Formats: sequence, structure tokens, C-alpha cells
Amino acid sequence: MRLRFSIRLQLLVLSLFFFAIPYLGYNYVWELEQYLRTGQEQTMIGTARAVATALHERPALFDSESAYLKDVRPGTDLYAPPIPYPIQLDGELNDWQQIDDLLTHYGASEIVERFTNLHTNDENKGAASENRGTASVDKAISLSFEHMVGRYDQFLYAMFNVTDDALLWRQANSLSVERGDHLLIGMQTPAGNLARYVVAPYESGWVNAFKLAESGSAYRAVENALSIQGRWQETATGYNIELRFPLSMTSGALAFAIVDVDDPVTRQKRYAIGTANTNNIDELGTVVTPSPEIERILAGLKYADSRVWVIDNHKRVLARAGDIQTASGLNTAKREASENPVWQWVETHWLLPLYYHILTKPPADFVDELEDAYALAGRDIGLALNGQPDSLWRLTPDNKAVVVSAAYPIFIEGAVMGAVVVEQTTNGIRTLRNRALEQLFHVILAVMLLGTLGLLLFASRISNRIRRLRDNTEAIIDANGKIVGKLPVAKEGDEIGDLSRAFSDVLTRLQQYNSYLENMASRLSHELRTPIAVVKSSLDALSQVSAQDSTQAKTQQPNTSQEDQANAVVQSSTQQDVFVQRAQSGISRLSSILNAMSEATRLEQAIAQEDVTTFNLIDVIKGCVGGYQHAYTDRQFALSCASDAAVLEGAPDLIAQMFDKIISNAVDFSQPDDIIDVAVYTKDKRIILTVNNPGPLLPEGMKKQLVQSMVSVRPDSEAAQSAGSPHLGLGLYIADIIVAFHQGTLALANRDDKRGVIVSVNFPKI
Repeated sequence: MRLRFSIRLQLLVLSLFFFAIPYLGYNYVWELEQYLRTGQEQTMIGTARAVATALHERPALFDSESAYLKDVRPGTDLYAPPIPYPIQLDGELNDWQQIDDLLTHYGASEIVERFTNLHTNDENKGAASENRGTASVDKAISLSFEHMVGRYDQFLYAMFNVTDDALLWRQANSLSVERGDHLLIGMQTPAGNLARYVVAPYESGWVNAFKLAESGSAYRAVENALSIQGRWQETATGYNIELRFPLSMTSGALAFAIVDVDDPVTRQKRYAIGTANTNNIDELGTVVTPSPEIERILAGLKYADSRVWVIDNHKRVLARAGDIQTASGLNTAKREASENPVWQWVETHWLLPLYYHILTKPPADFVDELEDAYALAGRDIGLALNGQPDSLWRLTPDNKAVVVSAAYPIFIEGAVMGAVVVEQTTNGIRTLRNRALEQLFHVILAVMLLGTLGLLLFASRISNRIRRLRDNTEAIIDANGKIVGKLPVAKEGDEIGDLSRAFSDVLTRLQQYNSYLENMASRLSHELRTPIAVVKSSLDALSQVSAQDSTQAKTQQPNTSQEDQANAVVQSSTQQDVFVQRAQSGISRLSSILNAMSEATRLEQAIAQEDVTTFNLIDVIKGCVGGYQHAYTDRQFALSCASDAAVLEGAPDLIAQMFDKIISNAVDFSQPDDIIDVAVYTKDKRIILTVNNPGPLLPEGMKKQLVQSMVSVRPDSEAAQSAGSPHLGLGLYIADIIVAFHQGTLALANRDDKRGVIVSVNFPKI
């Protein structure tokens, strides 16, 4: 059970590597998303390039704008963003909150004209400069205001939130328009002339402007300007002004100034604070309004799944089209419902909620910080205005969406007059990525479940087979350690099958060894019985002879001649010598049996101390064969050598001892006058020695076991008995030890003609 648990545990741990599959798949999808983002980025740059191509070398689109200004004068050059709906001229200023980020403050530092000396009471303060932006701030200057402009349709709207400590109205019956607080407007007409207007009400309410005379700085109203209309509303801190007039009245040069009148007695004008001096056409500011022509060019792009901006070279928006909320980059179809309601329920209620602990859904809505932007900023825009296309990735303020923008410059006569900016979100790519990850996770989850189940089943099968092998092994061994059966041979070709067959082979060899040990007593008894019987019979005979001699000596007749007595002594001595010789022969045979039993051990110890030399195997074999012809005169030996030299590295004495064992075995299993063939030849850098003798065939399954210790199939034949030497199954085992020392192999096989056995010894050639 411990083994089975261990294998299952190891395979279970191995199955955990399946978690590497989702990790690799997840990284692959993320890499794919990066490629898609790169493709989206390049596509957007291409879109920006295409839009910019439609705007190149078209100066008329920029003539009425500030694109040609080298420097933008903050507070003087005005930007009139588009207003989504017309301003209600009620003096409350509530409608301007949508663009209040463009609100500009004007105060003492923006005095554009002085009418009286404000420093008469303190001459040490010096004369005040009449130029805008250079006047020192005086405590007597109490006027300031906040101002912005906007465009709706073909009208320009303007608002003023004025702070004044004393509002002085124009007298109702006065013909002079400069005898109270008033607003001056200066603009350049489409014809290029300066046109001046004044708004000077005598009470809160609806107002119109008066057009002033063209020449001089006198405030002489020449006619009503009903196209300039609005409302003047008194407040707790001053007053509010809201105006509207057609854009067609000006070519783009515009200035506003508020004149403060505080003294109700003298009604003298003190100073004018405004965007620029309204009396000088060269000092007028430029009003920038989004170009209707450019907006018409961009009108078709609102269907292009992008938001497109056109900006001037001061980063102010001239036109835009499209909505970033719907600009997802890729149009992805809705997820198709599964035809299997069970699977759809599992996917909806179990799998997808699990997946989206890791994944993030593209937001249905997110904060767009540029929704009402009238000026853009960013590294990509800066590079585009320097003539180099670029792209930029950014997160929305709520960190829900990723927006990618691409900017491309607009060239007019070689100069950059603006840029086209194209924006998209990555929601489409994220949706596509999530769909891919959902399918990937489905497959990975199925693979992991099936793989884990398969591994567990495989582990169970392996552990069951190992347990069965263990049970079968334990079943064939009894409590005393005796092998009482055979292990079933497995038919499987895998490692466990090999292990089972190896166990079967080991147990068979152990069984044979146990059988050999069990038969050792009878074999030793058989081997020892004859020499012991010889010794015993010789001793008994010698004892009988001695007893007879003693009896004869007692019963010998006195008349026995000396010659007869001498003959009797000689005869008795001869018989004793025979019996002693027989006893010595039996003792010698006993000594040979004991020496044979310890020969293998002594040989292994001797090999470890043997000196290795280089010698010719053929010379050793020839010398041995010559000796065998004299030792075994009743056998014939035939030697054949393929060459005169077969050099080996080892011990020639051990080779001779090995050859003796093989020849002795061949002689024992052959008949008188049989021919024993000995051959030496080389093949594939190997030296091969073969001994071929006629005789009984090897038993099936014993070809490899005969070279093992104490394994013998020698029959108790007369030939074996006549040899007079013990046979304990150690001859071929000793020969195999010597062959292994010389890095060779020894093999036994039946001859092809089934009439004998051939022993082959294979040595490496030097």
C-alpha cells in the first residue's frame, strides 16, 4: 500500500505541472494582445496620416485662425470653443459652467488704457505706464472681471463676471455713452477695418451696442448695433454681462475692455481693463473658433470607430468628430449562446465568474477627461507639432480604460500648422483577448481534468500490477523461505513486465540454487561415498590381514619351515601395501573434492592480485592443445587459427586455466575417439575462441545458467564416475570469472546439427 500510495502521490505531483499549460497559454495570449495593440497603434497612425493628407496645403482652413501666430498671448488671444447648446442671455452665467475651465481673470495688471492720473495723492509712486501689463497695482483700482468666449452655430458668445465697488449707470436722458461704466468692443471687419462698439446701459436688463465713429478716440455713437445683443445684470459684487453677435462681423481679430467710472459728480473715466486696446487694430487679439470647414471634412469620420481631433500649432482644438466611448478599436460580435443549456448554465454560473477573478472586463462606461476639452496636451502632440508622428498610451482617470492616441502633423508650405489626433480605446482588443482566454481556459480545464484523471487511473493500474507482483512473489515463498512455486511470467512489454520477468528469472535461479543446495548433501554423499568406502574397506581389509597374521603366528606349527614363514610375511606385507595404497587414493579424492569447493573463492582472490601483460592468445591455446593430446589420449583435438597472432591484455596463466575448464567439460560430455574442435579467429575487432564437441544437448532454459555458481546438469553416468574427479558445478563458473576479468563474454549453445555443444569466448582485440 505504501508503494501504491507513493506512485499515486508522485503522479499527482507530476499532474501539477499541468498548471504550466495555462501559464504558457496566458502569456501567449498576452503576447498576442501586445501584437494587436501594436497593430492598432500603426493603424491609428495611418488614419491620422490619411486625415492630415486631406488637410495638407490648404491654408484657407487656417486663415481665420491663430495658427499663423508665432506666439500666443494669454488673455489677449481668445479661444472660443464650441458650445453644445445656445447660451440663455439672462445674466446668470449658469450656462457657462460647461467650459469654465477656460475662464480667464483680468485685473490691475491688465489695464489697457488710462484716462485720469490715479497717483495725484502720492507723487513718489511714479507715473503709471499706459501699456497693458506694465501698470503697477494700485489700491484705488477696484475693478476686475472674469471672462470667456464660446461659439454656437454662427454666433460668438461672451461673458463677463465683473467685480466693481461702485457701479455707475449711464444717465437715461444723457446722449453721451461714456458717462458711466461701459464695455468697449473692438474688432477687425472682414474688409480689414477697425470697428468699435460700446455697451453702456442705464439699468439692468436687455442691452444692445452702439457703433462708434471710425476715426479718433472719441466716444461718438453713430448708430445702433442691434446685431450685438445681450444682458447686463447687476450683482452684489458688481455686475454680469452676457453678449452674442455673429461671427461674420469679424475676421478673427477681437478685443474687449471694461471702462470704470466711479465719480458720480465728474463722471470721468478712470481706466480700462480688458483683453487688448480696442482703439488700435494692431493690438487686437485673435479669436480662435473651431473651423466649420474642417468639421465638415471630419464629419464622415464619426462612423470610423475613432475620435478625431484637429488642433492648431498652439494645441487648441479646431474640430473634432466621433465619441471615445464607442471607439473600441475592434468590433467584436456578442458571445454566441451555447446550444446545450446545461453547458451554458455551467459556463455562465461557474466558469466565467471563476475566470474573471483573473480577467478584467472592458468597462461599459469610463471617465473621459477630454470630453469637453478645448486644448490638448501630450508627448505625442508635442512631437507631431515638431513634424514627427507619434503615439501615446494613457489610462483614463478612473483607471478603467486604456486609450491610445496617434498624432500626425499638418503641413502648409513646409511649416507645421497643426496636427491630427486620432484616439481609440483598447476595449475591443481586451474583449477579443478575454474571448480567447475563455476558450483557452475551457480547453486547459478539460485537459487538466482529463489528464489528472488519466494519471490517477494510470497510477492505479501501475500500483495494482506492482501489488499483484508482490503478492505473487510472496505466494511462492513459504514461511521457511523455501520457493514452492513459479512466478507467472508477465506478457506486457513495459518496464513492469520486464521487472516481473526479471523476478521470475531470479526466483527460478534461486529455486535451482536451492535445489542444488538441497541436493548438495546427496551429491557430496555420492561423491564422498566411494573414497570413504575405499578407505573403510582398505582399513577393514588391513585389519583382517593383521588379525590373520596374528592368528597364524599363534597357530603356526613348529615344524613350519623358515621359507614358508618368510613367504607368508611377504604375502601379508604385499596385501597391506595394497590396502594402504587404496586408502591413500580415497583420501586423495576426498582432498580433491574439498579443494574443488574452495577453488572459486581462491581464484577470485588471486585475480585481484594478478599482473596484467600483453600476450598472444594463439600461442597459449597451441601449448594447451599440445598438452591435452597427451593428457586425454582417448580424445582427438583439432585446432584451426585464422592468423598467427591474436594479442590480448591479461594473464596467460588464467587463460590457460579457463581453457582447461572448458576442455575438461568437453571431454566429460564426449565419448572416446570423439573429435573436439578448437578455433581461434577475429571478427569486428573481437577475438573469438570456440570449443566444439559432440555430446548431449543443453537443456532448454539452461544455456545462460550453466556459467553460474554451483549449477550443473551433469548426469551420473559411468563416464563421469570413471573420471574419478568431483563435479560440483564450478568449472564453467570459474571459466566465466576469468573471461569477465579479460573483458570478454562466455556463451554456450547447441550445435546447428543438434549433435553437440559449442562454447564461444569473445575477447576485445587490442
